[in-house]
Amino acid sequence: MRILNDRPEIIESAGTELGVSSWVEISQERIDMFADATGDRQWIHIDPERAEDGPFGATVAHGYLTLSMLPFLSAQVYAFAGNLARVNYGLNRVRFVNPVRVNSRIRNRVDVLEVKEQDKGLQVTLQHTVEIEGEDKPACVAEAVVLLMDGAVK
Repeated sequence: MRILNDRPEIIESAGTELGVSSWVEISQERIDMFADATGDRQWIHIDPERAEDGPFGATVAHGYLTLSMLPFLSAQVYAFAGNLARVNYGLNRVRFVNPVRVNSRIRNRVDVLEVKEQDKGLQVTLQHTVEIEGEDKPACVAEAVVLLMDGAVK
């Protein structure tokens, strides 16, 4: 795990890869729990028998389930040290490039694209590439923006 300790170190991280998380299996149970939580119960996600004859040959994770794994996976890759006021500022771009079939394993590769100094603190743009074990194309590529508030970043 990479720890970014202070403002200069965070600024210097622009243009670097922070690291890669461990692999996590996406089970049918996880897919079903996400379907229950969100109300998205489309058959390609929750009906293994029907999905076997569907476009992907098996059930697949919801795109938003894959996206929702970013905080968990990212926590294995990097952290901002200290008592930071860290605010999820949003997403610039998200693409679901490749479906995550049931029982596949995914991991997150994190790069710092840009760090901007602002009145409120630092705005950090991170690229998350969610890879699928054994696949050439990633499951998801997402640009996330984090605001690190002044008073917490030295």
